[in-house]
Amino acid sequence: MTKSKISGLLILAAFIFSTSLLANPSGVIKELKDGNARYVKGAMSHPHQNIKRRNEIASSQHPKSIVLSCSDSRVPPELVFDQGLGDLFVVRVAGNVLDDVNLGSIEYAIEHVGVKTIVVLGHSRCGAVTAAVKGGEAHGHVKSVVDKLKSAVNEAKKNCDKCDLVETAGHANVQQIVKKLRSMYDADIVGAYYDLDSGHVEFLE
Repeated sequence: MTKSKISGLLILAAFIFSTSLLANPSGVIKELKDGNARYVKGAMSHPHQNIKRRNEIASSQHPKSIVLSCSDSRVPPELVFDQGLGDLFVVRVAGNVLDDVNLGSIEYAIEHVGVKTIVVLGHSRCGAVTAAVKGGEAHGHVKSVVDKLKSAVNEAKKNCDKCDLVETAGHANVQQIVKKLRSMYDADIVGAYYDLDSGHVEFLE
């Protein structure tokens, strides 16, 4: 068999594997869990990060999951889940909050790219959530982020007796967003929470 035929078969196999993941949300979540386990252990495989991969996806993309994540520099989804080029459709914003622009990005990935899995990724000690918990007057455009988190903070206060209000509000924010997205889209939508200290992502199933 010629090298060109072998190369063609490998590309076809990669395409079939990627499309099978799109049709199998549980398989996607397992891929992300396995990647995070490698990240936690410091045994990352750094997949899909070479010139060959760049060339493969230059004309089209087939990401396995949308990730709505906080903009915090310590929580890059591609690293946290040990993924590479074209694997994740990432939407990042402070506090991983929802607004019309974020929803537009999510809808694009669902309707035009065919992604069927969404992960809403919060994290410990989130600065945006902390600001919302502390209250006070947020200035400039930061106010729009803090305002989006007030509902989660209020919910946390109802259920938080001698607990960490920031962490409880952070979880509540993720769960509220998951609930809203599930009411809007026919997709497999899960919440997750990243621990800054251990690097572990807890899936809130």
